[in-house]
Amino acid sequence: MKEYKVIIPKLGFRNRLQNFEEELNKYAREGWIVNHVAQGWSSVVLERDKNR
Repeated sequence: MKEYKVIIPKLGFRNRLQNFEEELNKYAREGWIVNHVAQGWSSVVLERDKNR
């Protein structure tokens, strides 16, 4: 079974790509995988196995 999480990145104006990468890596360490990135990075859908 899968579980999903929707995040809304708060990136600021400086270092947008670096901040986005750091945020995704933080979730990746918790076992989350990017499922979908909305246009303009307005939201990101993450998924992982619930029974891990």
